[in-house]
Amino acid sequence: MNGWVVLLWSFVAALVLIIVGIFGSLVVMGRIDLFPEAVPTAEPTPVETGVVDTTFEVTILNATPDEGLDEQMRDTLLNAGFATVYASDSGSQDFETTTVYYVDEADRPAALGVADLIGGAAVEQSDFYADLNDGEAKQLTIVVGLDRSATAPETSAETPAP
Repeated sequence: MNGWVVLLWSFVAALVLIIVGIFGSLVVMGRIDLFPEAVPTAEPTPVETGVVDTTFEVTILNATPDEGLDEQMRDTLLNAGFATVYASDSGSQDFETTTVYYVDEADRPAALGVADLIGGAAVEQSDFYADLNDGEAKQLTIVVGLDRSATAPETSAETPAP
């Protein structure tokens, strides 16, 4: 019985040496990292949320070649509860991106709310359109861009015909 115990212990010792050898080889080759560096966690970025404030006067300018986009957007805002919404064509027809303009920084949440309400738009502070509405009323201006146009020209390069 003494022979079997020696054989068993030699088998266990050989197995331990093989496992330690494989583990050591993996460490040396870099497949196993004994002291991994901590992965920095990503900081969540705050999301600006808008507020639909129907007390604002809204002017909509259609800056696309499509007829009626301003009226469609006007109907959307009237259905949302806005009382004073003006719709008109713009002097140009090549404005790239639909944008909601606001005058004061305090009006940014309302501009974001309108941008969400119309299905997404850029929001920018500018006093360029400040004189379009009545003087003392809080106001927003929406310029409908070619991103909403069904007939906007393609911006991809065309290959000449042979």
